[in-house]
Amino acid sequence: MSDTTLVILGATGDLTQRLLMPALYRLHRLGLTKDLRILGYAMEGWSRQRFEDHIHKALKAFAPDYTAAAWKRFSQRLDYAGGQLDPNDLAKIKDKLAPATLFYMALPPSLFGPASQALGEAGFAAAPRGGWRRLVVEKPFGTDLASAEKLRAAMHTHWEESQILRIDHFLGKEATQNLMVFRFANRFLEPVWNAQHIAQVQITYAETLGVEKRAGYYDHAGALRDMLQNHLMQLFSLAAIEPLSCWDADVLRDHKVEVLRSVKPINARNVDKHAVRGQYRAGTLGRKKLAGYRSEPGIPRGSNTETFAALRLEIDNWRWQGVPFYLRSGKRLASDCSEIAVQFREVPGALPGGVKADNNWMVFRMKPEQGMHLLANAKLPGLELDGHQVTLSAPYVRDGEHEFSAYEQLLMDAIEGDRSHFLRFDEVEWAWRLLDPVLRAWQGGTPDFYAAGSEGPSTQNRLLDRGQHWRSIALPDGGTA
Repeated sequence: MSDTTLVILGATGDLTQRLLMPALYRLHRLGLTKDLRILGYAMEGWSRQRFEDHIHKALKAFAPDYTAAAWKRFSQRLDYAGGQLDPNDLAKIKDKLAPATLFYMALPPSLFGPASQALGEAGFAAAPRGGWRRLVVEKPFGTDLASAEKLRAAMHTHWEESQILRIDHFLGKEATQNLMVFRFANRFLEPVWNAQHIAQVQITYAETLGVEKRAGYYDHAGALRDMLQNHLMQLFSLAAIEPLSCWDADVLRDHKVEVLRSVKPINARNVDKHAVRGQYRAGTLGRKKLAGYRSEPGIPRGSNTETFAALRLEIDNWRWQGVPFYLRSGKRLASDCSEIAVQFREVPGALPGGVKADNNWMVFRMKPEQGMHLLANAKLPGLELDGHQVTLSAPYVRDGEHEFSAYEQLLMDAIEGDRSHFLRFDEVEWAWRLLDPVLRAWQGGTPDFYAAGSEGPSTQNRLLDRGQHWRSIALPDGGTA
């Protein structure tokens, strides 16, 4: 890697402390960013030493492999400048930038547009000869289609689409990238990865946490915007894409957009058949009593914000005709569980006792542990020809293998110019096109309530085809809810 500068806008904030700096510190320890200089930029008029002390404290708290010796080497790569998001203030850092410079906007969403324009007006969007300029922006990419379009227009005032890297940390997760490799690199899987053999796909992201300290953000966002429109929609498109003709960032993103464009539209007439929302009330998890959402600090008493959202998506193409994809995410659920689960169709004909015809699942688990599980039928030991379910499991990480965090992966991709795991605007646009009708329908009415510590609202079952069941969030093997 040639000399590169990473400028973090909002360098004194929480994202920088908890995620960016620990990731950069580890990459430095592994020798992957030898020529990278990190320039923090924020409104605080700090000295370089105070910024170093701030980051030092953060790494002690959030970097599990912290050592004093490694910190001493890493700190030499740090610099700081204070100023406003103003072209004149930003222009003062010009001499600190390498020909290759990456700007990371670790800022509140309301500042994405103004910051990108200020950088452009300071002359930073135009790359010098032999160099490059890139801009990383965190989610959310708008709050609906109209605001996403407005943000795109603001950013494109000075920046080309090819320079903008929209980061969704789910695309940097090892388990997410493994889904693509496992599916496309194994010949035995492709012949059965279609509607002829697959009955349904369930994508779940369940959390035991409540809103914690994010009440101000979350009550305006809700589960649909916070999780489904971005993270789970990415998992959905990766599970459903067609095989790639070549491994290229734009080819991959073309295929993902094709999936989104092929989804049967949700409208005001059919929204109840395709979307369910819920909100947690008081409940228990183990012996712990949990307050209801409306009793959480900072949440209005009469809030109708959904803390649980579930979708049924149907793809109108040859591969997936008739296969429902179910996406759901919620807070204050029975366990922390994240997975993509594919159920194969029932086996025809006579079966031995104890064998269930619909027992075959392939599960890509992201948490609580990362791994792949194939749920199959086998003979039950004994004198009788009885069957039972067995699970063939493969842990994702083996002893001696290095696993990288999502931010480590995506920071390296951004520096190296690999756009495969960043969102192009048309991906954002089509995700909003699908969900805007749901958001409009949910402007009125109230969510369905569920007890904190449960599987979520019972009304989620109305999305399922007859004979189908949700995999359990509470049971360690998934089971059925």
